[in-house]
Amino acid sequence: MNFQQKLEEYAELVVKVGLNIQEGQPLLIGTTTDTIEFTRLIVKKAYEAGAKRVDVNYTDEVNARAFYDLAPDEAFHEYPKWLAMQRDELIEKNGALLWIDADNPDLLEGVSIDRISNFQKASGKALENYRKAVMNDVITWSIVAIPSEKWAAKVFPELESERQMEALWDLIFKVVRVGEGTAVQKWKEHINNLESRAALLNVKRFKKLHYKAEGTDIQVELPKDHIWLTGASKNAQGIPYIANIPTEEVYTAPLKTGVNGYVKNKKPLVYQGNIVDDFTLTFENGAITKIEALIGNELLQELTQTDKGAKYLGEIALVPHESPISASNVLFFNTLFDENASNHFAIGEAYPTCVEGARGLSHEALEQIGLNTSIVHEDFMIGSADMDIMGELEDGTIEPIFHKGTWAF
Repeated sequence: MNFQQKLEEYAELVVKVGLNIQEGQPLLIGTTTDTIEFTRLIVKKAYEAGAKRVDVNYTDEVNARAFYDLAPDEAFHEYPKWLAMQRDELIEKNGALLWIDADNPDLLEGVSIDRISNFQKASGKALENYRKAVMNDVITWSIVAIPSEKWAAKVFPELESERQMEALWDLIFKVVRVGEGTAVQKWKEHINNLESRAALLNVKRFKKLHYKAEGTDIQVELPKDHIWLTGASKNAQGIPYIANIPTEEVYTAPLKTGVNGYVKNKKPLVYQGNIVDDFTLTFENGAITKIEALIGNELLQELTQTDKGAKYLGEIALVPHESPISASNVLFFNTLFDENASNHFAIGEAYPTCVEGARGLSHEALEQIGLNTSIVHEDFMIGSADMDIMGELEDGTIEPIFHKGTWAF
């Protein structure tokens, strides 16, 4: 297949599998000006699939940086009401939301931590209804990515500039299973495999997981009625979709107060256009009590103080070290990809869908059953080829889940 054919197949995968657009469904796309050609292709295929209306919100890297550098301080304590209302209307109409990521990982390097933190808090509060809809699978939502020049240069600095974009495109096509004209079928088979892993874990009903690797020794308790899930979700109407393309994970929620020990990251965390790396987090009774980071320490400290729930975990995810993304031996500097190369945790809000009967519950009710609530949800990568994970059953029996970075069953 030539490049244009691969691009067409990728767009078809996004619309038919990622979003699974239904007849008469509205679609809202959020993206950057680096993706215009691909976005136009998505719009076309969405209409062909039956979408009623497709709207696109573009951001521009230069304009975004100008906002953080030049806007008055009070601007970072506000979030545009019309943007929140736009998403609320999409929820009311059972619409779909797509994010096409092509961000520069270093976009906000050097920006005041206060500005980043204040705007995170303002947007989190304004978009509370939207976040609840996403976290509870009320609407269809999906995230995909395509290269931009600055992102490609970050990933492949050793290549000549004209080869960087080509190399990142080739790699993305490979890890999303595009290029042979069979992407839709391959994704059905892939999801079936992930679902079988989740089913086995749900039968086991582990009450605690113990992670051990270089720099990591941590125990994570699970809520009584926890559910292991995959990237395959269903919206409020029961329509299936894939939230992340690519996805290699099987995940659930930890018991908020049941995390004890320490964990070291194995890949950088790209947070709000900044790199955070070489950090260790120590937990006691669920809360982060100590942070040590060689790169981005101040930003990581600020992240965990965003609100009361930002110092607790909301997600634990299992990804074998042998996953296609890990096997590429490429650091993407993009969480969408890097989290699918490694076991990972998420700081902040838990998905209510990870506990039986928890969908739609209030924050207070979620806290009562042991799920964390927050306006943040940030994944960080902890997996490695030397990681072992043991599971403890209700009767105290210990069974291996991961051995040397891969499934033990």
